[in-house]
Amino acid sequence: MKKSIGPKTFAMPSPVWVVGTYGEDDQPNIMTAAWGGICCSVPPCVTISLQKPRATYDNILKRKAFTISIPSSKHAVEADYVGIAGGKNADKFEVTGLTPVKSELVDAPYVEEFPLILECRLVQTVELGIHTQFIGEIIDVKADLDVLNEKGVPSLERVSPFVFSASDKGYYTIGEQLGQAFSIGMKHKDK
Repeated sequence: MKKSIGPKTFAMPSPVWVVGTYGEDDQPNIMTAAWGGICCSVPPCVTISLQKPRATYDNILKRKAFTISIPSSKHAVEADYVGIAGGKNADKFEVTGLTPVKSELVDAPYVEEFPLILECRLVQTVELGIHTQFIGEIIDVKADLDVLNEKGVPSLERVSPFVFSASDKGYYTIGEQLGQAFSIGMKHKDK
């Protein structure tokens, strides 16, 4: 039996992504966003949802670009801080000791210390209640060499991302692999 608990943001899990933008006077800024995900395969696109008061909101609209820096679990403290502090009042790179890197492809910075980067060009916005959904086409993915597997693609285990749970406001590491996607369910295909 299930109990109704009403409409909530309890989709599990949510990513912990650090969104990079440039503000006034080309000041690099970052903020943590959990409302996001892949939204298209071809062209490859991601979506993030932000509230209007955020500095990142205006920055994306002005520059038509943003980056997603995916932190490893060893940077949970820094990722949490850049989600707490306001970009209009703090130099989050200076406070955390993280290093901004100017993207050569989009008008936004990314975080050098984080192992996986998505460089995005804004393609569409969608107004949804108190949030605006920003859809960005992934122009390039950059990865630290030590997180790439033998096929040359990022390994979840090596990137070591962590996730957010809205129901208890906690961060969690990702556990063991259960099986290979598009394979373990094949035993039910001919039933």
